[in-house]
Amino acid sequence: MIGRLNGLLLEKLPPQVLLDVNGVGYEVDVPMTTYYQLPALGERCTLHIHQLVREDAHLLFGFASREERETFRQLIKVTGIGARIALAILSGMNADELARAVATEDIKRLSSVPGIGKKTAERLVVELREKVKLVQLYAEADGTSAPALDVRGDLVSALVNLGYKAAQAEKAADVASQRAGTDAPFELMFREALKGLRSGA
Repeated sequence: MIGRLNGLLLEKLPPQVLLDVNGVGYEVDVPMTTYYQLPALGERCTLHIHQLVREDAHLLFGFASREERETFRQLIKVTGIGARIALAILSGMNADELARAVATEDIKRLSSVPGIGKKTAERLVVELREKVKLVQLYAEADGTSAPALDVRGDLVSALVNLGYKAAQAEKAADVASQRAGTDAPFELMFREALKGLRSGA
């Protein structure tokens, strides 16, 4: 099983990146928390990997830290939570926010993630709370995103991949542009888009 990859970052198409490791290109899906921390294209980066083996595919999920990967692994142990939903959860909120939502039984916050309904949110609270302890929480990235040719296009793509409809994603991108400015980094645009979607703007 692949547990870690270190190589050159060739492509960034959220939520997927392409990593060149000794001439072999690995397609890896990452949550937005990891995406924020990626270096510029052509630079070397390290991802902690969770490999999911299915009959029809071998899928790789990458994380900036072991703690983030462990949070993902805790999530997919919850009944009804698959890898894609777990990735969406870690894209919609960081591990700190997730732990706080579980601890305070904030069903509304948890169910704001696409694909998470009230019953699933309640299950998350019960099953994660019953664990001995959530993994050591990783710090939220505070740097700017790497340069992109089309930040708005990346933003719309990321939102669609998180489960939002194209029309919703387009509208959220427009709202984010108005609030953050068209020259704002991807991270800020993404946060503003999510705020707009949660508030119904």
